[in-house]
Amino acid sequence: MALVIAGERSGVGKTTVTLTLLASLRRRDRLVQSFKVGPDYIDPMFHQHVTGLPCRNLDPVLTSEAYVQQCFAHHSQLSEYALVEGVMGLFDGVSSLVNSHLSFAKDKGQMTDFASTAHIARLLDLPVVLVIDCSRLSGSVAAIAHGYQSFDPRIKIAGVVLNRVGSDRHLSLLKDSLEPLQLNILGVLRRQDNITIPDRHLGLVPTAELPELNALIDRLADLGDTCFDWQHLLPLLKSEPLPHASYLPHPPSSPVRIAVARDRAFNFYYQDNLDLLQQLGAELVFWSPLEDAAIPKDVQGMYFGGGFPEVFAQQLAENTNVRDAVKTAILQGMPTIAECGGLMYLCEQIIDFEGKSWSMTGVLPTSAVMGGRLTLGYRQAVALQDNLLVKAGTTIYGHEFHRSQLTLTPTQPLFKTSRYDCEENMGCEGWGFPANVHASYVHLHWGQNREIPQQFLQECLKVAF
Repeated sequence: MALVIAGERSGVGKTTVTLTLLASLRRRDRLVQSFKVGPDYIDPMFHQHVTGLPCRNLDPVLTSEAYVQQCFAHHSQLSEYALVEGVMGLFDGVSSLVNSHLSFAKDKGQMTDFASTAHIARLLDLPVVLVIDCSRLSGSVAAIAHGYQSFDPRIKIAGVVLNRVGSDRHLSLLKDSLEPLQLNILGVLRRQDNITIPDRHLGLVPTAELPELNALIDRLADLGDTCFDWQHLLPLLKSEPLPHASYLPHPPSSPVRIAVARDRAFNFYYQDNLDLLQQLGAELVFWSPLEDAAIPKDVQGMYFGGGFPEVFAQQLAENTNVRDAVKTAILQGMPTIAECGGLMYLCEQIIDFEGKSWSMTGVLPTSAVMGGRLTLGYRQAVALQDNLLVKAGTTIYGHEFHRSQLTLTPTQPLFKTSRYDCEENMGCEGWGFPANVHASYVHLHWGQNREIPQQFLQECLKVAF
């Protein structure tokens, strides 16, 4: 057993409730494994900061239904408790057109809540706690709770958490309204003025940039100690082995040293991707393009994840020795993966929100310009040519989330992309020149495509120290 924290819509406080639960459990010295529904990178950072364990993403679009089950079963059974934070509203998913990578039958047509929190709860057969924002309602809370409770009989609503409750009188009205439903109230969080996590253009500010984070987590733990019905919650959170635990690593091959950029500018990585590289025999050498004076020695490949290079563009630009070393290594043939923020770092320049231009590595003959337009969504991408990671004609699934645009598009792009939930053409993108580079805005999770890290490491093995 484990528990899913869901919201009746976005912005109701799922992350606050989840972190409050995690912080209180850790204060009790409980070992707890957390999970996050969807492709998000930043919420899992907060989970990991609290629990001390990497948070795992559960996303059947980027992977598969079977992988979601295997990943959850493998990691949840290693801890005493398990908790899944949902995404958006409980039933908000993507309208998945039937295609070869989905596991449900063709005669079912469209599955409108595919990859939703409800979908994950059904896949894992887990009960759901519904977080309701009560700041602007009283009696109507019963209609909301009843609707979610009855909408899909396959979903078991274990109870509700009432968030942003204003007063004792307000709470009394809410309880009176919910009483006929015989629905457990598993938590009550009053309006909090001293618990705020700052955000910016792509969501919450990452943990590494919040010096007061530990104090915030302490306040959440204090809150969690008193606001939840632990007598009912703890049995629901208890983790048990599931029958889908065939989460098999590959046997190690020849050792390969990979330089993984990880600092405040580059920190968007799926932990499963890093695990797969290690399971395949890679030694991961973490380093900082912001702080270090050189790239790590004796590496055979480089991996630049996403993040916020635009926020730290001046500091990246001023580290000229590293910029030059990265460019030299790539031009000499070192295999390099650069996703989103990593792609921006390989450009000639980043032009920030204020219009200031900062020199980057100059590997790619284009510049990244920050703007107000948000590019967001799942992508189906078909490889137009053999490249560092996949062969021509291969279809992969990824996710885009950025506010920058390139001044020049590649003449021979890596992928033709379309929206995941329809056939809308999203254009061609991705740089594969030089041939040892894979630079793309599309974030990939390799859990269902382990051939990708295998191919990358095979190319890295060709590089001599």
